[in-house]
Amino acid sequence: MASLGRRRGVQVNRERGVMAATDCYIVHEIYNGENAQDQFEYELEQALEAQYKYIVIEPTRIGDETARWIAVGNCLHKMAVLSGTACLLTPLSLPPEYLRYVALPTGALSVACSTLYGISWQFDPCCKYQVEYNSQKLSRLPLHTLTSSTPVVLVRRDDIHRKRLHNTIALAALAYCAKKIYELYAIFVF
Repeated sequence: MASLGRRRGVQVNRERGVMAATDCYIVHEIYNGENAQDQFEYELEQALEAQYKYIVIEPTRIGDETARWIAVGNCLHKMAVLSGTACLLTPLSLPPEYLRYVALPTGALSVACSTLYGISWQFDPCCKYQVEYNSQKLSRLPLHTLTSSTPVVLVRRDDIHRKRLHNTIALAALAYCAKKIYELYAIFVF
């Protein structure tokens, strides 16, 4: 008995809570010749461009590479936010003579991480996805049809707020560092 769920029109089987196949794309691990790896990559890119809610990657190598790529992007985002926050909160907790030794390096790290994220990840369709580990959500996907026991499952999430957050904090850290560098320059020149 399939009925239309209340959440975003997703078709759900009420007895088992299985998600409709239109929201999920599976990159199957089927080797049909020499270029199978290229075919897997092409399928993954097509699924990312089509913006499926869930993408299941069965081939181990591509799944691991994709999960690592997402983890590096997440690390850059977190480093930009944490180091920028440390730069901006340092004046509240340290004496003024130590500010340049902590605030300037952490501010520079925040700007560098935010810039690297913007250059390498911002326009990549993979940055809209996160690796799903929640077993309750995974149980709703058609994973019983897979031949692999350890697929990588990606879930599409809106990342506009996190981009705004790390860009805002990095810009504030940049402004603070520019002000401090100008003050240091003014002291040494005059």
